[in-house]
Amino acid sequence: MISMADVPKSIPRPLVRTNQWFIVLSVVLSWLTGMYWLLLLPLVAGLMGILLNFNPVVQLARPFLKKDPSLYVPEDAAQQKFNQTIACTLLFLGFISFILHWTAAGYIFTAMVALAAFVAILGFCIGCFIHYQWSQYKYRRSQKT
Repeated sequence: MISMADVPKSIPRPLVRTNQWFIVLSVVLSWLTGMYWLLLLPLVAGLMGILLNFNPVVQLARPFLKKDPSLYVPEDAAQQKFNQTIACTLLFLGFISFILHWTAAGYIFTAMVALAAFVAILGFCIGCFIHYQWSQYKYRRSQKT
């Protein structure tokens, strides 16, 4: 396992947006075609990012950056890893739900991840909000002891 010291401190925003679009488009395409195995593409890419610090979607998009990566708005790598964990969890639950023919649950889980990714593309990070609220909760709890 790679240590957090090996994780880049930030990721250029266009690479994060590419990953978010990949999630949204994979989910929508799986809905339109009924080929729910398509959910495995962003799921596996996300798991690789979480476990190996190598997201193939981000790596494939990297050569298309027009400027030096440091010149783009940075996204915190640790925050992105947290967000990717939520996305992978929902994609996994959605995929398993479709496999088990729990179609309503499959649509709910995949809609949650697609909606969160699309809202993030528009500028509001739901995962960041959850992470902030969790941090505040832990801090307030630590102050009571």
